[in-house]
Amino acid sequence: MKITDIKTYTFDAFRTNWTFIKVETDEAGLYGWGEASLGTREMALEGCVNDLKRMVLGRDATEIEKFMFEVYRDSYWKGGPVMMSAMSGIEIALWDIAGKSLGVPVHRLFGGKIRDRVKMYANAWFVGAREPEEFAAAAVKVKAIGVKAIKWDPFGKAHMTLTRSEMDHAVAIVGSVREAVGPDMELIIECHGRFNHFTAVEASRELAPFKPMWMEEPTVPDSSDSLRWVRDHSQVPIAAGERYYGKYMWQEALRKEAMDIGQPDMFHNGGFLETKKVAAMCEACHVPVSIHNPSGPISNAAVLQLAATTPNFLIHEMMLTDGSFRRFITNENVKYEDGCLLIGDAPGLGIEVNLEEVLKRPYQPRILRHYTGTLTDIRPKGDTYYYFDGLDCSKPVY
Repeated sequence: MKITDIKTYTFDAFRTNWTFIKVETDEAGLYGWGEASLGTREMALEGCVNDLKRMVLGRDATEIEKFMFEVYRDSYWKGGPVMMSAMSGIEIALWDIAGKSLGVPVHRLFGGKIRDRVKMYANAWFVGAREPEEFAAAAVKVKAIGVKAIKWDPFGKAHMTLTRSEMDHAVAIVGSVREAVGPDMELIIECHGRFNHFTAVEASRELAPFKPMWMEEPTVPDSSDSLRWVRDHSQVPIAAGERYYGKYMWQEALRKEAMDIGQPDMFHNGGFLETKKVAAMCEACHVPVSIHNPSGPISNAAVLQLAATTPNFLIHEMMLTDGSFRRFITNENVKYEDGCLLIGDAPGLGIEVNLEEVLKRPYQPRILRHYTGTLTDIRPKGDTYYYFDGLDCSKPVY
């Protein structure tokens, strides 16, 4: 079974662009889908996929480890987000092909299920919120549908430092949410790699009374030494790793004991194989993993397959709401039960793409919003936000 073509589809997902990758084979009707969404670097990603295509066409689609080893070995400019994302998207699609060709879900190819469900934490539940009472009101709605853990960034436009008023505002937001949802909801505080050492530790001290599950990526991700210093002095657990690209970066961070929870992103980290290896490295260090997953439906389907077979998997990230377009671009059917997502058994990733709908939303340049204060944008003009399938999608959220 030979690879005959690789196609990329980059399309507007409002807050970013998603890039789906289709790998086709010489067996009639047998193809695979991957995702390699890389916000603000989409054109570079597409170019890299086309560069790699020359090294991939004609290969045996079942020799996935060989593909990853040789393409990485034979690339003079190694690593980094663009190359690793391109490789990841192709690799994920190859596993989709492998599962479909054998009639089994991908998790069967990685040793089978350890679990049939994973606890979920919700991202994107706070659309449009700015003030403490707005976040609190949104959190109450989320609790009412049975969600047991939520993540968000309360820090506005902050970068490196916080003024006293900015810190007080962030603390008020977290405090209001904690008061609104009570002690049983897990709160996860996103930092988006914002802070210097001092500010990150100060934020941990201020937020510790609200018992966060973790603070995520508190320092700029180009220094594991900075992260280790913060972990040593923080009063809450530290999670990081979404911007680590492969096992070599992970080896350094784990050797320095820089985090409490690892967060590899499988469509930037190298796909299934590399992320499985990283999870095993974390397991050997007694570090749980929560795979980074703030993107589209193919990413979500892939992460769930890997979560099924990863012993030290902790909790699954899910975009709780998205624009109405998400409901039509794939056959995604997320099963939700008592705060958990169920893991499917359909062949491959168990997801198909509706290209007609994807092509209706051409690529639109999007700026990085983490330091502009617009991270919690209101919904797209004229569009409606819905909870993902598995919750009540019949009524709009916003």
